Amino acid sequence: AGRLVDCNAITKRRRHCLVAHLMLNNLANLLNAKMMATLLSRRYYKSITLSFHNYQQHLPAIIGARSSYSSSSAAATPHYQEAAYNNNRDDDQSPPQPFPYESYNPTNPDPNYPSLGPTTKLNLFQSINSALHTSLYTDPTAILFGEDVAFGGVFRTSQNLREEFGSQRVFNTPLSENGIAGMAIGYASVGGTAIGEIQFADYIFPAIDQIVNEMAKFRYRSGNQWSCGGVTLRTPCGAVGHGGLYHSQSPEAYLCHTPGLVVVMPRGPRCAKGLLLSSIRCKDPVIFLEPKILYRSAVEEVPDADYEIPLGKAEIMQKGTDVTIVGWGAQLRRLQLACDLASKEGISCELIDLRTLLPWDSETIIRSVKKTGKLIISHEAPITCGFGAEVAATLQQECFFHLEAPIQRVAGYDTPFPLVAEKYYLPDETKNLDAIRKVMELAK
Repeated sequence: AGRLVDCNAITKRRRHCLVAHLMLNNLANLLNAKMMATLLSRRYYKSITLSFHNYQQHLPAIIGARSSYSSSSAAATPHYQEAAYNNNRDDDQSPPQPFPYESYNPTNPDPNYPSLGPTTKLNLFQSINSALHTSLYTDPTAILFGEDVAFGGVFRTSQNLREEFGSQRVFNTPLSENGIAGMAIGYASVGGTAIGEIQFADYIFPAIDQIVNEMAKFRYRSGNQWSCGGVTLRTPCGAVGHGGLYHSQSPEAYLCHTPGLVVVMPRGPRCAKGLLLSSIRCKDPVIFLEPKILYRSAVEEVPDADYEIPLGKAEIMQKGTDVTIVGWGAQLRRLQLACDLASKEGISCELIDLRTLLPWDSETIIRSVKKTGKLIISHEAPITCGFGAEVAATLQQECFFHLEAPIQRVAGYDTPFPLVAEKYYLPDETKNLDAIRKVMELAK
């Protein structure tokens, strides 16, 4: 079982055998990050024609493609689409041939920068779809997979991508989150770009072993000889109005406790596209959390161009002088409302979107708190051991002598996510406005 298998070389018939085998076995033990072929029993060995010798011949093309980024414009890359079709057919012919590879790297990552050209009004799921399309178009090693991904996904984020890029680059997987993560690690470890989708963030927990013990430690344990930095796992998270216990959770704090990962959560369509493209091209494995309540409710003008927003850098959404307010994801919408209400009372709020939670931009928050002397952190997840606790501890240590009032955390309650009581559970603009008033009163 020591052979390495290239997913792009597994044809329809063979993939059906593979899927059947995965569904009958415990994928948690079978999917090894270095040898994907161990998931194949001897019964299916003969159906895999790509031997280790042949794979070694193809491997330099994949690795070379991943490492040869250049500064060519997206307009000069129409041959990628043709190459993708020609090299991902559903027949039983030879392994894929090497691709030419270039990518557009913008000189200025700010999505508001005029040189990015025309924009289109998109909601969040359309923006995600645009970023996925750009990645598949500019990177011929990129594949997109997950539960129901082939027909567009339950939130339609991958719609029409299989029709354009072929069923060997956009395909469904068995109902196994651990298998999705394990396959992503294996594919990325040999130079490919793996974009996996966990259908709901609530179901990322079966994949925790692969994420924490394999994906996050892959480079470190090898002394930088191996890498699975081409992995991006996307997953919808947070409240949606009717999700209840198992479709409303925000697991960012669990993930941020894992050195070796990058954890990202956008607040809207414009930053989502730039952050997702940066995540997919990042040399570290990324967990990309998408607030699902924003899929259709958040609409913005999104640049048509291929652009990136730097990871690990917070954004000051609104400058202020009285109090610093920090959040991420869908919570920024509630915080903006709270800031607007506070401004009517003469309170100037500085609102900051972390965007990247691991590594998080502590310097931007520290500078702001040294100016305002007050800090409020707000998130949907339960308050105990939520990521806001890390922010509060760091700012208490770094800004102790600048604080004019105790740091406030406004978050979800320490209960399972309640269905009928969701509106009482969520830290809405009213609760955040109360916190703003409280720190202002304490600072007098």
